[in-house]
Amino acid sequence: QLSQFWYDDETANYLAKEACRVAGDHGSIALISCPSLYKVIKKQKPHSQVVLFEYDHRFAVYGEDFIFYDYNSPLEVPKHLEKSFDLVVADPPFLSEECLTKTAMTVKFLTSRNIILCTGAVMENLSRRLLDVLKSEFEPHHKNNLANDFFCYTNYGEFPDIK
Repeated sequence: QLSQFWYDDETANYLAKEACRVAGDHGSIALISCPSLYKVIKKQKPHSQVVLFEYDHRFAVYGEDFIFYDYNSPLEVPKHLEKSFDLVVADPPFLSEECLTKTAMTVKFLTSRNIILCTGAVMENLSRRLLDVLKSEFEPHHKNNLANDFFCYTNYGEFPDIK
């Protein structure tokens, strides 16, 4: 089950710009299950702290910026990272209540601040209950079109026009 759904270039660039804006000049960003954002963010902010939490070991090439992550074990992440990120961007790998609930546990462990969640429209109510996020006007797109409606949710308000 290592098939990855890659954001298209426009979505990756837009989300990366927003992540950099929200995290600030010296902010730290955690990426949960969204590896297509890592290189784009590092290109836009080469000296920023960006950590990818990902199941797919192919991304271990990112060295210390890669942490193995299995949503089935949501709190098996380094304890010293508790509440250490200014922003968490999460894209749970499955559209299920279990997956989102466990991913939300990780999100809340890693930050008490800003959250961007990309997931299916069917997860909107659960996303709001678990993470206190609201649907944004921005709609992410993937290189291979997904069959499900896919949205972006935040806990800090609407994305500005940064295209």
